[in-house]
This record gives sequence, structure tokens and C-alpha cells, in this order.
Amino acid sequence: MNAIEIRKLTKSYGKARGVADLNLEVEEGEFFGFIGPNGAGKSTTIRTLLGLLRADSGSASVFGKDISMEKEEILREVGYLPSEAVFYTGMRVRDVLRLSADLRKKPCKEEAERLCERLELDTAKRVEELSFGNRKKVGIVCALQHQPRLCILDEPTSGLDPLMQREFFAILEERNAKGMTVFLSSHILSEVQRHCTRAAIIREGRIIACDSVEKLAQTNAKRVMLQGKVELSALSELRDLQSTEHGVSFLYGGDINRLLQALAGQRLEDISIAEPDLEEIFLHYYSDGGEKR
Repeated sequence: MNAIEIRKLTKSYGKARGVADLNLEVEEGEFFGFIGPNGAGKSTTIRTLLGLLRADSGSASVFGKDISMEKEEILREVGYLPSEAVFYTGMRVRDVLRLSADLRKKPCKEEAERLCERLELDTAKRVEELSFGNRKKVGIVCALQHQPRLCILDEPTSGLDPLMQREFFAILEERNAKGMTVFLSSHILSEVQRHCTRAAIIREGRIIACDSVEKLAQTNAKRVMLQGKVELSALSELRDLQSTEHGVSFLYGGDINRLLQALAGQRLEDISIAEPDLEEIFLHYYSDGGEKR
């Protein structure tokens, strides 16, 4: 069964861009990445999927349940962490967690205590006294304490220090190993490459690539680093050109023989040609503007 199934989903904000004819499938049990910069349509997709926004057209389902007809049933099985969690002022952390559990009509006290201990979250503090990172921890516990079948995370690690990020992903990996589907929306490519098995890249409200992380990283583009004085104006296939202290670095997706011909006779001190990482692949997709399914 697919945990998430989206068909030709469209949501616009007047003249502003939302998402257009978006198609996506996420299998149950996947650790799936949803990649794109701010404004690409990630949060719009998620909020429409959860019934927080009404789609203009298209359809979507979660565990086979239609988002427009069975929203309450869907939300019982889903944990959601928005990019910015907002809580009622005056409430202590423990009260927020209890309210979240009561809304889902599930006993969550023991699991909440375990999560708070692992995330080093003080439940006696009032939410207005918390730092941004600690507010994010409250959101994480609210999203996970009822042990959902699907957890949707929108930019979850902003505000968390590196140790807490590591512990957070350890919790997700453990839950995923027990069958929970994870839908991770992020613009931090290293997170997706490290933890996700498949990912989709969204650009200007449209999916431009969707495949395994391994296959997304397979491209003709290479990261080329040159030391010395070089002239590259004859090569039009350069992407992400960066000047370094001793030379230049760029992504190259053209004929390697043309590159070697252009470099012949130039005053090179050293050359390195390597496979790019996922972040560089992402830039390659965005600069090319192509679409790959």
C-alpha cells in the first residue's frame, strides 16, 4: 500500500505560485525525502495533503483514505511537525504534550516521557520561556508520542544543535525500522542523502525528479577542480562556477573530450574530476531546469 498518493494536485494563491499538476507516490515504510528551496512548494504540498489547505484540483490520499473526505481518520494515523511550531502561551510543556495526546484520544504519557528524556526537554518550563530549538523539541514529541504510522516533517532540524539532530534522526531511524513511514521535507541535502532511500525534487511547484537517492546522484555531471590559470569561456556546459584561491571549481555535464581540448595548452598545476554529492546534483537539476521521472 502507498502511504501517500498524490494525483495532479494543484493549489495556487491567485497570481502567486503554489503547486501545479503534482504527482507523487510514497510507499508504506519508506524514509522519503522531499527536496526544494524555500518557496518551491514543499509546505503547500504538505498542508494540502493534511487538509490544512483546500486543493484547487487533483486528489490525494493517505493510506488509501481521501484527504477531502476522511481527514479525521487520516490525522489519527499521522504525526506532523511544521517548520515553525506555535503553542498557546502560559502553558507548560507537559500541558502542551497532554493536550496533544488528548486531541488524538490516545494515552501517550510513557512514550512522551521517553522522548523528552532522549531530547533533554524540560517539561516544567512554560513554552514562552523556551528557545527556538526547545520549541522544536516540543513539536517533535507532539508529532511522535502517539506512535503514528506516518510522520510528516517540514524542515525539522532547524534550531536543533548537532547532538540533538543526531538523536532526532536516531529516533526516526528506529521508528522507521519498526514500520513507520517518514516523509522528510528539507532543503538540507546532506540530511536527505544520509537518511532517505528515495527522494523527490520540487521546483516552482512541480516535481522535476523522483527516484532513489542513489539514482538521483547518478548524472553525467562531474565536479571539476582546476588549479592554475585557466580560460573557460569556450565551454557553455559549466554549472556552479566557483573561484578558489588557486583556481576554479565547477560542475561539467558536457563531452569530456571538449573539456580536455579546452584545457590543453593552459597553465594547469593540478586537476581533479570527481562524482558530485547530492547537493551539487540538486544545483545541477535546478540550473538545467529539466525534468526527470
